[in-house]
Amino acid sequence: MDEQALLGLNPNADSDFRQRALAYFEQLKISPDAWQVCAEALAQRTYSDDHVKFFCFQVLEHQVKYKYSELTTVQQQLIRETLISWLQAQMLNPQPEKTFIRNKAAQVFALLFVTEYLTKWPKFFFDILSVVDLNPRGVDLYLRILMAIDSELVDRDVVHTSEEARRNTLIKDTMREQCIPNLVESWYQILQNYQFTNSEVTCQCLEVVGAYVSWIDLSLIANDRFINMLLGHMSIEVLREEACDCLFEVVNKGMDPVDKMKLVESLCQVLQSAGFFSIDQEEDVDFLARFSKLVNGMGQSLIVSWSKLIKNGDIKNAQEALQAIETKVALMLQLLIHEDDDISSNIIGFCYDYLHILKQLTVLSDQQKANVEAIMLAVMKKLTYDEEYNFENEGEDEAMFVEYRKQLKLLLDRLAQVSPELLLASVRRVFSSTLQNWQTTRFMEVEVAIRLLYMLAEALPVSHGAHFSGDVSKASALQDMMRTLVTSGVSSYQHTSVTLEFFETVVRYEKFFTVEPQHIPCVLMAFLDHRGLRHSSAKVRSRTAYLFSRFVKSLNKQMNPFIEDILNRIQDLLELSPPENGHQSLLSSDDQLFIYETAGVLIVNSEYPAERKQALMRNLLTPLMEKFKILLEKLMLAQDEERQASLADCLNHAVGFASRTSKAFSNKQTVKQCGCSEVYLDCLQTFLPALSCPLQKDILRSGVRTFLHRMIICLEEEVLPFIPSASEHMLKDCEAKDLQEFIPLINQITAKFKIQVSPFLQQMFMPLLHAIFEVLLRPAEENDQSAALEKQMLRRSYFAFLQTVTGSGMSEVIANQGAENVERVLVTVIQGAVEYPDPIAQKTCFIILSKLVELWGKDGPVGFADFVYKHIVPACFLAPLKQTFDLADAQTVLALSECAVTLKTIHLKRGPECVQYLQQEYLPSLQVAPEIIQEFCQALQQPDAKVFKNYLKVFFQRAKP
Repeated sequence: MDEQALLGLNPNADSDFRQRALAYFEQLKISPDAWQVCAEALAQRTYSDDHVKFFCFQVLEHQVKYKYSELTTVQQQLIRETLISWLQAQMLNPQPEKTFIRNKAAQVFALLFVTEYLTKWPKFFFDILSVVDLNPRGVDLYLRILMAIDSELVDRDVVHTSEEARRNTLIKDTMREQCIPNLVESWYQILQNYQFTNSEVTCQCLEVVGAYVSWIDLSLIANDRFINMLLGHMSIEVLREEACDCLFEVVNKGMDPVDKMKLVESLCQVLQSAGFFSIDQEEDVDFLARFSKLVNGMGQSLIVSWSKLIKNGDIKNAQEALQAIETKVALMLQLLIHEDDDISSNIIGFCYDYLHILKQLTVLSDQQKANVEAIMLAVMKKLTYDEEYNFENEGEDEAMFVEYRKQLKLLLDRLAQVSPELLLASVRRVFSSTLQNWQTTRFMEVEVAIRLLYMLAEALPVSHGAHFSGDVSKASALQDMMRTLVTSGVSSYQHTSVTLEFFETVVRYEKFFTVEPQHIPCVLMAFLDHRGLRHSSAKVRSRTAYLFSRFVKSLNKQMNPFIEDILNRIQDLLELSPPENGHQSLLSSDDQLFIYETAGVLIVNSEYPAERKQALMRNLLTPLMEKFKILLEKLMLAQDEERQASLADCLNHAVGFASRTSKAFSNKQTVKQCGCSEVYLDCLQTFLPALSCPLQKDILRSGVRTFLHRMIICLEEEVLPFIPSASEHMLKDCEAKDLQEFIPLINQITAKFKIQVSPFLQQMFMPLLHAIFEVLLRPAEENDQSAALEKQMLRRSYFAFLQTVTGSGMSEVIANQGAENVERVLVTVIQGAVEYPDPIAQKTCFIILSKLVELWGKDGPVGFADFVYKHIVPACFLAPLKQTFDLADAQTVLALSECAVTLKTIHLKRGPECVQYLQQEYLPSLQVAPEIIQEFCQALQQPDAKVFKNYLKVFFQRAKP
């Protein structure tokens, strides 16, 4: 062994040594006999350094996993002997090996087991047991090996090939026949021997039993002697958590419903008589969390039994099962209401399924109704935040509580399905009593009261939020609660959670304000003052900005009387905060987007005449334009890169804000009808000069490009005069990413304006193509994956552009580029169809080809007919015949489908001449048999295109080796 290289295995070694060790490991993996040195080192105990031992096991692991079949019988025997002699040595070692070495050794044993058990080493377990006997060190390794074997055979997280899955099934079947009873006996002996003297080994053994119980004969474990021992462990503090988990696995095992019911009931009787059901006596929350999981497993198992018995029509036993379920509800409720959320969370599954049963029963008994109410009260109590919750800096504990709340929400929704009236009445009671005294109530109780009202909206669903019509009693209850919410003054409560819940609820029930519009002013004030957009917490301000825009949008009909007042009050929130003024603005630029959108919505949807709308829109956008001009001048002069970046950011925000205001326009309220075209054209003229700024190109171009996309939709043809110069700037010194983002803009213009933009397209067609080709032809490092991906995406964008041009009836744009350029373009499409293994691009290329054949196939540009036979027809065969053209891949099948369309279109346009060419020249040149040629041409001439598509797939499946 290279002793120098081995020094690098120590985690504290410097990086040169570590690199050398890694290189040495790779070298040993490939070397045909290096593993023997490692095997010998392990068997002879040559090294005392733990990292070297681990390293030797890694080399052996690689050998067994990837190269085992290459070894001779003698070499395979050597590996077995090495492992067994290493195991024997462990019995005598004064100190046990470190855990990480024992685990790695167990993995190697397990790999060897799955490779050899069925063929060369059927006595694997007997050999190991004869070495370890009841020696605690040996038992520890034996149990680790069993866990490693279980994860090789049944771990769902490991992806197995179908071959491995078949092998694993066979191994399990063989183990069940040959050795499982002996293994179970060994576990029993280990448990009996060590339960009072070695808790670590006992817990390991319980874990093994729990793992194997899912796939061995349950009667080997679910019998008096084993279960009694497990129940005994439930009373030993160091063992009871593992014993609990082990019993959970026993209970979870699939079996006959009546047998399962008997098993669960007998377990419950013993646990109950041993006092385990007295939850309040138990201090240890870790144990209770496991116990809760066990009770959950027992409850859910009984419910599965009940469902199966009902399905089978066995009413008598189903009644018994239901009775058994009902007797566990009191325990379930104790666990659900427990102050520790883990304990409560573990029982929610049983609770949820129990409610599902009640939902199916036609009549509920008084006890069942009481249970529903008890669950409801428990959920309401458990939804409450505790004192420790950190609202300003939410960490892992807070995230776990948020997840737990989601589980409780599911219970609440299920409660609503069982008894909507009861839920509504309970929430109303809690809500009313809390809001009556909100000033003297703790924040978490006020928050949960409003939260419950909020949750009712989803628990009692209606279409389109129509909570305030239809069912009178429900509508009036919700209306009363909403009225209380907005008139009680609770929006002034001094806690962020209450404030946020108030605004969330107001927006969720926006339809309330169409029924009682008199409350709109006071809610608007809450949004606009220190309770909302001017709150001291940035988190509240940010969320309120979004909710305010939703509130205004959903109630735009009711907003008319307040528009001017709102616009005045939000004036300071619209300020573009340039990087140098140093003062922190109330809202982030993302939040400001919502305020700009809200302002736009208020103006556009107002009942004002067009002139007034135009004046208001100008007031809104002029400050942005003025700031933009000043900042752009500053950017041109800025030396420091950090300052350049912050100025460019600010410029980008300005463009983004102007873009966002345009979202308010719709088909009913267009920019023209609102008289706002001129304002937006002024914006365009203000923003376009940024395209020629040589600094911070990426961010500036991206913002202006987005604005242009919006203006093409809003201003329609009025935007056209600006497009040529904008395009020219955007094509200067571009990278792949710039082009990729620019092409969709041209596609949008082409598809929208078609013939109107033909002159512009003809003029910029070749400059755009030159820019694309220049980037695609740039040399890149062979292994530079991101450059390769960028080129692939650009190639797709290029073909998408050609597809848009041909698909919008603009093929003359290509035809007018001169014969040489036309040919160059066509050749790139053929290359895209055949040479690059990218089915998405190939599909686009075939769409372009079939479109061009459709347009030019009869009387197109000179020489096109030749091109069809020389290039397009061959492309339809060469592409699918490539090894990379995978007919099992869905995208590739779509590409093949377009290839079929191309061939059909050629036949449609060229008629018998095309069939003749295929029959007499092209297909014979591919050495296709005459009868297949005949068959192919008949399929091509079928009137139904689908028939040919299906045929073509079969044709290429046969043709490929």
